[in-house]
Amino acid sequence: MGCTANDLVTALRAAAATVEEHRVELIQLDRAIGDGDHGENMDRGFKAVLAAFETNTPDSPSAVLKVVATTLISKVGGAAGPLYGTAFLRASAAVKDLDELSPADLGRALSAALEGVVARGKAEPGDKTMVDALGPAVQAAKGDTAAELLAAAADAAATGAEATVPLVARKGRASYLGDRSAGHMDPGARSTSLLLRAFAEVAAR
Repeated sequence: MGCTANDLVTALRAAAATVEEHRVELIQLDRAIGDGDHGENMDRGFKAVLAAFETNTPDSPSAVLKVVATTLISKVGGAAGPLYGTAFLRASAAVKDLDELSPADLGRALSAALEGVVARGKAEPGDKTMVDALGPAVQAAKGDTAAELLAAAADAAATGAEATVPLVARKGRASYLGDRSAGHMDPGARSTSLLLRAFAEVAAR
């Protein structure tokens, strides 16, 4: 059985809980090399996503992802709103007209999300951004089941996020710090890793 709209809503509820749980950590990571609002913005954005689901019950996976996209774009400040919003919007377009998502469909959605982030943020691997987590996740996203595919993606994203620590930022506010940006994990890479882990844990239930 594939991943339905209801399955996605369940996964996004788990993601919202994860963001809330790690809000302070994300604030601290962003305070070190950014303006300190990433955790607050992400938490506010995903709370708004949950509120949207209370009033709007999307009937397809694509519709679920589009609600997330439009909500994050309108509610999340900083770079995260446009970047995550674009990611979910591209993912939505990639699975249009499907009632259920196979593992291959999920992989295609992840790939489209990465393409959206790259197009919007103009970041490349090694720039110390969320691309450093999402890129490896897309490459690793393989498996016979959604749980296998998402677990592989989440593992790769976690490794990618850790790998941003020694990097010097070349994009975003952190790039203004130059060499001083080294030694800190990129908050966007960390939040990407957290979201994928939440999705994977729901799929494994």
